[in-house]
Amino acid sequence: MQPLLQVEFTRQYTRLPWRTAQLCSWTMKALAASMLLLVCLVNLASAPLPQHASDYRAELSQRVLPYWLAKLDTTNGGFLLSEDAVQGPITPKEKQLVSQARMVWTFAHAHRHGLDDTNRSCLRAAWNGYRFLTNHFLDKTLGGYYWKTDLAGRPINERKLLYGESFVIYAFVELHRATKDPQPLAEAMKLYRVIQRRAHDDQNGGWHEHFSRDWQRLADRDPNAEVEVAGYKSANTHLHLQEALAELFEVTRDPDVKQSLIEALDLNKQYFYPKDAGQSCFHRERDWKAVTDPKSAGLSYGHNVEFAWLMIRAEEILGLQPDWTHFNAHLAHALQHGYDQARGGLYHRGAGDAPANDQNKIWWVQAEMMAALTDALRHQENAAQRQALEQLVHFVNVHQKDRRTGIWLDTVTADGKPKSTGLAHSWKANYHDVRALVKFIEAFAPRQ
Repeated sequence: MQPLLQVEFTRQYTRLPWRTAQLCSWTMKALAASMLLLVCLVNLASAPLPQHASDYRAELSQRVLPYWLAKLDTTNGGFLLSEDAVQGPITPKEKQLVSQARMVWTFAHAHRHGLDDTNRSCLRAAWNGYRFLTNHFLDKTLGGYYWKTDLAGRPINERKLLYGESFVIYAFVELHRATKDPQPLAEAMKLYRVIQRRAHDDQNGGWHEHFSRDWQRLADRDPNAEVEVAGYKSANTHLHLQEALAELFEVTRDPDVKQSLIEALDLNKQYFYPKDAGQSCFHRERDWKAVTDPKSAGLSYGHNVEFAWLMIRAEEILGLQPDWTHFNAHLAHALQHGYDQARGGLYHRGAGDAPANDQNKIWWVQAEMMAALTDALRHQENAAQRQALEQLVHFVNVHQKDRRTGIWLDTVTADGKPKSTGLAHSWKANYHDVRALVKFIEAFAPRQ
């Protein structure tokens, strides 16, 4: 069947006098081609979510996962993460704990969800990353994992940062799930015990976040903290610790892990991501008082919606009634104040209930919005949320995705112009986007 625009164009063209039509035929053919291209773009934009899910499954298997598999360091182990869509591959200078652990998690997750190839390349890559972490990042004397090594695996930053430690637990649990091997899970539990002994704040609750190699707390505002602010408790770290504890508890059913998970969940809901989403914050003092430093003002839409779906995940694992009211409050706030209603996509940051004050669109923020909207629609159909998800998918496909590789660009502007064209670096691995795409595929792909 011909597209309606093509049919209408043909009708109008055949009504012209013969000589006039002959003289301008080349122009009209060009116009017809342009109109057909427009039709294709319209059809792409309006493709149903199941079609997008099928396309994403193919893209993950054929482009995205092979891209990341090529980052395997076959000489030293671990992964080499340094490439720009414009400049091409760049020689990396370091291996950082968070991105190395996230690569392990993603490859184990891909294998577990049937996206591995016949050679089990993803599973082998996950084991490679696990061995590099336990051989080179693990402090076998004092416990915990170093923050950075050089490419060969020699520590160049021996500090222990809770943010990074959390992702080691998260990765090792997923590798255990993918393989049934008890060793990664044993290492995850060992690290959990170290964190509880060294980092838990027994006086105020929650966890301290920044330590020297021998687990002495870094001085307040120490510039060597590298992630978040030394001396504060952060929404970012407590969210990802909750994320790791939830998966660890689901597998182990350990009562201590359960209590830690309940604590992290309650603190996040009360202090960092309250039901009044406009009151979300980045940092708290050690005793949970509000931070007054203007540098800590504002909120992150991406973290808010990430918390929303991770909260539901934690509550389900704990056997609690999922707090969909709290979830919907954060999703609705992000859609009202941080979402681009005209073009699709979630902005980076805002403050309270005011419009977003940072309208950049960052790859991981789009991924977490995709995950949150997917879970929302799994729970209950909502036309506005479905439209937002369709808009988001279209924006990512047209503007955020690198055409050559299929990998999402680090950052684009509100209207989709490339701003930071990184594909892989120490803060950009494959965890946010692959996780969101797997969730999207499982929710919307046609059943086979």
